[in-house]
Formats: sequence, structure tokens, C-alpha cells
Amino acid sequence: MGFYKPQEIARYTVESGYKKANLQWIESVILGFQAGAFIALGFLLYIRVTANLPTDWGSFSTFIGASLFPVGLILVLIGGGELLTGNMMAVPLARMAKQINTKQVITNIALITSSNFIGALFVAYFFGHIVGLTEQEPYLAMTLNLAEHKVHVSFLQAFVSGIGCNWLVASAVWLSYGSKDIGGKILGIWFPTMAFVAIGFQHVVANMFLIPAAIFAGVLTWLQFIQNFVPVFLGNAVGGGIFVAGIYWMAYLSNQKSEKITKNSIEENPIAFLRESKR
Repeated sequence: MGFYKPQEIARYTVESGYKKANLQWIESVILGFQAGAFIALGFLLYIRVTANLPTDWGSFSTFIGASLFPVGLILVLIGGGELLTGNMMAVPLARMAKQINTKQVITNIALITSSNFIGALFVAYFFGHIVGLTEQEPYLAMTLNLAEHKVHVSFLQAFVSGIGCNWLVASAVWLSYGSKDIGGKILGIWFPTMAFVAIGFQHVVANMFLIPAAIFAGVLTWLQFIQNFVPVFLGNAVGGGIFVAGIYWMAYLSNQKSEKITKNSIEENPIAFLRESKR
């Protein structure tokens, strides 16, 4: 099972952020929709499996659901997709390495946020509401219980929870970049993602599915969604942009010369890339 060293992952991630920021807008929208839908499907799987489990199983039921949820991120990172929480790490890191400008960061984050929301909303409405996968018992009770736990917290609690979430999710993306084969990528994605779900941290894109599903069921409101979205979005941005990108930039990239990493990319010239990474 081949893998890259942390210094090599850092440079690979910068290249990834550069590519994300330079995608055509239509590519970003399509891949963003796909990612939002994949994360929503992962959450839908969580609900459909755990809702029928015995209540006396306690936290073991949560562990089972958390073990299934990573299928969404696996589909995004291996199948292809642009996910907001991952971009909150990779794109700012490319900016810290001076490969892109601030306008590109803002544009990318705004575009991926919007397209992720459309993808997650599609699953919540058509699969959850129209098909009834989140509105039939016992799935409705599970959906409402999870959604109400998300919205009935303070701004600070949601913000801090968002930090914890994307510290782990962005780390999952980081680990997936470090593997050279699909098996290693899946393992790298699975453990941190499972951990954030089992702990109960808040993921802005997952909430784009869960809370609207409760809204379509006639229980929560769009105002509650917005009040949750803002602190969780900001927390996820801090978790990915500072606790992962910022820390690894300081550790591995801050003292390196600012040069266009894409000139010596892994895909175009792996020998030069690895040699430069080890300096």
C-alpha cells in the first residue's frame, strides 16, 4: 500500500486546491451538485439503517450509522465531486502557498456552497419527501430527532461543533490524498469521517440535507436552517482552513519558495515533485 509523506501530501493538496479554484464554473456546479447529493445519500443511509435498531443498543446504534455515513465522502473523493468542507481546506492552502488569489477562494467557496446545497436539497425533497424515505415511521422520528438536535443549540455550540467536524473531515481528505491506491484512500476517509459522525459534530453539507428534510415534513422552518447554517459554515471553515490547512502550511510549506507547484505536479513530473517535496 503506497503512500506519500506529510510534506508530499501538503504539496499535493496545494495542487488540488489550485485545480479546484481553476475549474470552469459549469464543472464546479456539476461536481458540487454531485457531492452534495452523495453526502445526503450517506446521511439517508444512516437514517434508514439506524431507525429500526433496538433502543437498548444505545451508542452502538450510533456507531453503526457512523460506520455507514462515510460512503458519501468515499463517493465524492474517489468517484468525483467538489465538496465544500474539503474545499475549505484545499483551496485556502493553495492561497497560503500563493498559487491562487483571494478572489478565487471566495468565488470557489460560494459556487460550491450553492451547488452542494442544490444536490443535498434534491435528495431531501425527491427521495426524502416525494418517495417518503424520511417521512415514514420510524424514519420520520429519527430524522426529526437528529434535525432538532442540530438546530436547538446556541450559536457558539454550533460554531465549535463545526470546527471539530471539519478538523476531522478535512483530515480525511488529507489522508485520502496521501494514499496511492483506492484501498488506502477508503481507509483514510473512513476513520476520521466515522469519528465525526459518532461524536455528533455538525457538518454544513450534511445539515443541508437533514434540516430541509425536517422542513419538508412540516416541523422545522427555513429560519432555523439559516440560524444553523451560519455558525456551522463558519466553524467548518475554521476547522478546515486553520486547524488543517493553516497548521500544515506552517509546518511544511511556509518556509518554501513560492513557485507554481503545477509546473512540477505529481501527474506531470512525479520525480521532480517528490524531489522538491523532500527539500
